[in-house]
Amino acid sequence: MDWAPILLTLKLASLTTVILLLLGTPLAWWLARTRSRWKDVVATLVALPLVLPPTVLGFYLLIALGPHGPGGALAGLWGARTLAFSFEGLVIGSVIYSMPFVVQPVRNAFEALGERPLEVAATLRASPLDAFLTVALPLARPGILSGTVLGFAHTVGEFGVVLMIGGNIPGETKVLSIAIYDYVETLDWAKAHLYAGGMLAFSFAVILTMMTLERRTRELSK
Repeated sequence: MDWAPILLTLKLASLTTVILLLLGTPLAWWLARTRSRWKDVVATLVALPLVLPPTVLGFYLLIALGPHGPGGALAGLWGARTLAFSFEGLVIGSVIYSMPFVVQPVRNAFEALGERPLEVAATLRASPLDAFLTVALPLARPGILSGTVLGFAHTVGEFGVVLMIGGNIPGETKVLSIAIYDYVETLDWAKAHLYAGGMLAFSFAVILTMMTLERRTRELSK
């Protein structure tokens, strides 16, 4: 059994999830609290990967990360020509593609808090940052956990975007979904069954985890 695609997939999903939580949590807080006229525009951009075909998103990411796009200029800082067909490019694409799966559950959790907990924190002279860190984040923990699980799982299952911007480079961009596709193309059914069965079990575990989290959240709210 070739463990390289599995380890690369776990590395990609873990790094992507951490970045998504760091970027997505403040963004979700802003979307939940702001009254800016740009709110709907930003929310639409975040949710766009939900309906945009992966190949379309992958195509434009390929152009952006290529040698003539901003990704090429960024890669030039360390002597490379492009971010496409690299692990770094996969991370960028995965963050964009999985963003709504993290932002939306966290935003819903923040919106469900209401104003009362924050008003109480303000009466205790807590700064906005203190209220966010000590009140909002702990109360929104179920939504953050849901976003973490969904973001990780969605990254593990990526195919279209990964294939477009990463190709099939062993040890660099050949993640699990690409490996399954590769084994099917070469009629290596045994390995395809092995990896596909693992993905099926993983997907079942993710859904079961989500249902358990939702049930516990309902029980705690009663």
